Amino acid sequence: MPRVSRKKSSSGIYHIMLRGINRQTIFEEKEDRLKFLEVLSKYKNKGNFHLYGYCLMDNHIHLLVKESEEESISTSIKRISSSYVYWYNLKYERCGHLFQERFKSEIIDSQAVFLKVLRYIHQNPLKAGLTKDVLRSQWTSIREYIQKEEMVDTAMALNLFSLDRRTAMKRFIEHSRQRNDDRCLDLNNKKRLSDAEIMEQIRKIGLENTSGLQQMEKGDRDIFLSKLKELDGVSLRQLSRITGISKSVIHRVRQ
Repeated sequence: MPRVSRKKSSSGIYHIMLRGINRQTIFEEKEDRLKFLEVLSKYKNKGNFHLYGYCLMDNHIHLLVKESEEESISTSIKRISSSYVYWYNLKYERCGHLFQERFKSEIIDSQAVFLKVLRYIHQNPLKAGLTKDVLRSQWTSIREYIQKEEMVDTAMALNLFSLDRRTAMKRFIEHSRQRNDDRCLDLNNKKRLSDAEIMEQIRKIGLENTSGLQQMEKGDRDIFLSKLKELDGVSLRQLSRITGISKSVIHRVRQ
């Protein structure tokens, strides 16, 4: 079946979501997130698009961007994802796709929708139970709004609240903390499983303890690891810690 063409935004602004293939974790540790932000900044400058917001979750990314006249947003996202995946594959000794082949997007056609989506992006970690305060999220663009602007264009959102900086900031914070049921390109992500919950799943699959996993033949071990990787809310780093098997080995196991 042929692909349906993306809807064109009259404002040029889009909410973009990149997600790991088969819900795979795309950020294992701090270095990975820092690298993605470095890549994002590099191609923002090259493509000359505007970036209004971002959020880096374990297995997906949200971006709020305005397409430039010089380069389509599809081209910019392709450059960003290809560059990060190349680095990621080298680091974790893997090959192949990391992101779902086609990113998801929605058009932003009004100021109200713009502010709703920006809040949704910033509240992702909050709704996933990763933080208790949206302002304290480490891997979203909220910090550039309330601390120091680096690569995010904060003026557009703040000016929608007020042209007076102090008033705008006060209203922006109130808006960002406002409880809501907004659903924008929603993945219905669950909170990451605890080690105890993963151990319970291991027992359900048929293994009393992880020491037995290391004694298995490679084929049997890989089948078992494949089942663990299919669990929602589990990262490779966590599986490596629990099982004692290196992340690179777990990475290479096919689901």
